[in-house]
Amino acid sequence: MSLSIKKISVIIPTRNRAQSLATLLESLAITECPDGAAIEIVVVDNGSTDDTAVMLQKQMATQKRYPLRVLSQPQPGKSNALNLALANCDGDLLVVFDDDVTVEPRCLVQLVDGYRERDFAAVQGRILPGKDPDGRCAELERLREYNIPLIDYGDEIHEIRGLTGTNMSFKREILNAVGYFDTRLGPGAAGFSEDTEFSMRVRKAGFKIGYTPHAVVYHEINPNRYGRIYNRDVEYRKGMSRSLYRHDSITFNVVPNLFANFLRLALYRSLGKRQKAYKTEGRLFKCLGYVAGKLRRRPAAR
Repeated sequence: MSLSIKKISVIIPTRNRAQSLATLLESLAITECPDGAAIEIVVVDNGSTDDTAVMLQKQMATQKRYPLRVLSQPQPGKSNALNLALANCDGDLLVVFDDDVTVEPRCLVQLVDGYRERDFAAVQGRILPGKDPDGRCAELERLREYNIPLIDYGDEIHEIRGLTGTNMSFKREILNAVGYFDTRLGPGAAGFSEDTEFSMRVRKAGFKIGYTPHAVVYHEINPNRYGRIYNRDVEYRKGMSRSLYRHDSITFNVVPNLFANFLRLALYRSLGKRQKAYKTEGRLFKCLGYVAGKLRRRPAAR
C-alpha cells in the first residue's frame, strides 16, 4: 500500500474531561506538521455534561495553527463517537488520541516516518506515564496498579498484532476493507475492546500493524483508576466485552483458566507476592466476566 499523505485527521472522542482535553489540545497546538501534509483536529463530544462545550468554543476561537472542528454525538459510546468522526473527516491518515493524554511535539512526524519505513496499514505509538496529580512523575511500582494503557514494545519499529486506541493511527484505505468500529464495544457500551476487535479485522483482511517507539504520548495519571477494586471491575468488563466478539470454549478454555488463576491467586497470596497476586486476580475476574457475558446472551430454552 503506497504512502501518500496529504492530510492528517486527528480524532479525539471525549466525554466529561474538559480540563484533560484542554491540556491535550494545547499540546497539539505546538505539534510539528509532517512535510507535505495538512492537519485537522476533530473533537467528538460524546454527551458531556461538564464544561467541555464552553472550553471547546474558546479553543475554536483561539486555535490558529490547525483547524479545529467539533462534532456532537449524543448517542453513548466511544465507538459511536469514532464512527461519526471517521464519516466526517477526509484525512489520508487517521490518528486517534484519547482525551487524557498529551502529545510530544514530533509525535505526528514520527508516526508518518513509521509508515515510510515499513509497509504498515496501521501504526501504534508509544504510551508512557505522565505526571501524577501533584505534578510528579509517578513511581513505577505504583503505576503497576493503575489501570491505564501503557504501551512500550521496545526501541525498534516492528510489526505487532494489535492497536491500543489511546494512541493509534491507520490509513483511510483500510476502512473500505474492514469497516468502522463495533458500536457494541468500548467505553460507554460494553466498556472495552473496540480497538482489539478492529485490529483483528485489520489483520484478517491481510494488512500489517506496526509499532513505532518514537511517536509518544503521555497518559494522565488518575488516582480514581488505582487499586484492587477498580482493577476487578475493569477486568470483569474486559471479559464481558471479549464475550461479544470471541468464541472461546467455556468448557475447554475459559473454565480451566478460571480454576488455574484461582489456584495461582491462592499461591501468590500465601507467598506474599503482591504484584503477581494483583495481576492474577485481574485475569480471574476477566474469565468471570467472559462467562457472565456468554450466559447473559444464551438463548432461553423453549
